[in-house]
Amino acid sequence: MVEVDLELDLKGMNCPLPLLKAKQALKQLRSGQVLRVQATDPGSVRDFASFARISGHELISSEQVSSVFIHTLRHK
Repeated sequence: MVEVDLELDLKGMNCPLPLLKAKQALKQLRSGQVLRVQATDPGSVRDFASFARISGHELISSEQVSSVFIHTLRHK
């Protein structure tokens, strides 16, 4: 189990807000710290995968629990 340093509940927000809020939150974290985001926008799966590739942050996991998408990122 990964220890999470910051968790954001962004359920109900549509693209691109979950990713924008996650980017802002990552700026508050130090290298190695972990952010977990809960979102209901199905497009967030694609958005977070692309963002991780481009930014260099590690996408630890993206999973779906019921109608919620949970993305876990480690700050580079």
